[in-house]
Amino acid sequence: MTSLQLVLFAAGGVLVAGVLVYNWVQERRIRRQIDEAFRRSERSGNAQPPDRTAQERIEPTLPGAIPENASRARASVADDDGDYEPPLAIQKRIASDISEDDDAVATAPLSEVARTAGAERNEAQPDPDIECIVALQPTKPVGAGVLAAGLHARLGRPLRWFGRRGPGLPWQLIKSDTSGEFSEVIACLLLADRAGAASRPLLDSYIRMVADIASTLSSPYMAPDAAAEADRAEALDRICADLDVQIGLTLLKTEATIAGTRLRGVAEASGFRLADGGRFDWIHEETGAALYSLQNYRSEPFTAESLRAMATPGAVFVLDVPRVAEPVRVYDQMKLVAKRVAQSLDAVLVDDNRRPLDDAALGAIRDQVRSTAAALTEVRIEPGSPRALALFGG
Repeated sequence: MTSLQLVLFAAGGVLVAGVLVYNWVQERRIRRQIDEAFRRSERSGNAQPPDRTAQERIEPTLPGAIPENASRARASVADDDGDYEPPLAIQKRIASDISEDDDAVATAPLSEVARTAGAERNEAQPDPDIECIVALQPTKPVGAGVLAAGLHARLGRPLRWFGRRGPGLPWQLIKSDTSGEFSEVIACLLLADRAGAASRPLLDSYIRMVADIASTLSSPYMAPDAAAEADRAEALDRICADLDVQIGLTLLKTEATIAGTRLRGVAEASGFRLADGGRFDWIHEETGAALYSLQNYRSEPFTAESLRAMATPGAVFVLDVPRVAEPVRVYDQMKLVAKRVAQSLDAVLVDDNRRPLDDAALGAIRDQVRSTAAALTEVRIEPGSPRALALFGG
């Protein structure tokens, strides 16, 4: 071997070592900056959960996370001897504390409820407790265009990209038409929604996709362990499954049917608007927020065309508890509207067995709404919040 070859081998070794050291330094710096950013957000009242390091096993910070070696069966989680209290147990405990004079809670108007929920939805921020976050730090600031492959990726799970223009500055949601350049970029994949938990293969694909984008930018990147994230997704999904409550009040015409045109007229006079999903949504006039819906008693969806010709035995008022702020107040509003609509259509409100719902039964349903809302809050999923909308979407 000639002296020139020895020199080249030595130079190559030095170069490889230099790249490894550079990537290690960059990864440490990214991790430190993200940690500081989220801690700063918490101190300023932004309610951002703390980030986690990529090297550690990551468990949900939501109360109710299963231990690392726990079985994935929901029953075994409930039987765990540790500190875990399953959401259904929380609901029962809260329900036992509900007093009869709590009915006065829902007498206030819904304007503030809907306005607050709308304001929260307008301020998108990363949520490390429910998203798998991969961080990039390009060698020079980049615009949305170079992230096109990630922005248009279809992984079967909600994916968001955020960037910021410098350390300590706020994160900004990046879309295809977002202007400006960002010195730091993070990708955020939702771990669970109503479609289920993010699987290990899906998380592997996601991390590979972000790694490919990082390579085109000559950017170091920091990613969590995919296996740990898959476990975290399943634990989060179990928590949400126990608290995924939708309340239905069935309106039924016992000896006849309701003409579709008549139903539409009464529904719209009561504040409902025909929506794309084959239902009517009750729309708050000031904010445009949909708080609950009216669906066909039969499987046939409501459309402008079908309502002209159809007749139906009834309809169902539906409240999606996790997706609205102040669910008890919204339930009381829905109950009053349901009673008025039933009276207008000469129909009755019934349970699943077609038994009329009296005030006692309606009160028991209200207690269920309240206990579910309280249990959601206790596991840090505030009803109607961006976190709740994400976890209970899909």
